[in-house]
Amino acid sequence: MHRGHDHHHHHNGGGGAEPVGLGHNHAREPQRVAQWQTPHLPLKEPGASPPASEPDLDLVESAFVEGFAAATDPTSFLRLACVPFEATASDGTKLVLLRVESDAVTDVGSVMPHLGGASLRYDPLPAGLVARRRRLRFVYFDGQGARSLSLSEVRGLMS
Repeated sequence: MHRGHDHHHHHNGGGGAEPVGLGHNHAREPQRVAQWQTPHLPLKEPGASPPASEPDLDLVESAFVEGFAAATDPTSFLRLACVPFEATASDGTKLVLLRVESDAVTDVGSVMPHLGGASLRYDPLPAGLVARRRRLRFVYFDGQGARSLSLSEVRGLMS
């Protein structure tokens, strides 16, 4: 036994056959930051966008909701956040911002299909599994009606 473990090989710098960097003694590559939050995606909402490619967008949205609610000047807050008041959608439609909506959502139950999918099972969630989150929507007028967009979709608008 040597240096706290029991096997035979040369450690890096020991002149052995193992090239530097191989084996359990090499420096590890830095790992990506882990996402600790559970994303809550809507169930097949019409016009729902694919998941955002920006990491931790749920944290960005949460910070936006918190800051926007406390802002003494909401218009300036939107400018700081680079939210366009007038923009063009990907289909060429001109959009104008009407309002910013945020609401609190609390998941207190779970539904799961039984085997075969003919029936469902409902379970109330224990306190430790109850999920609370805020939803954020930007409501734009497109000349015909209102369009609700997520922060990710707003970031993709052309101003």
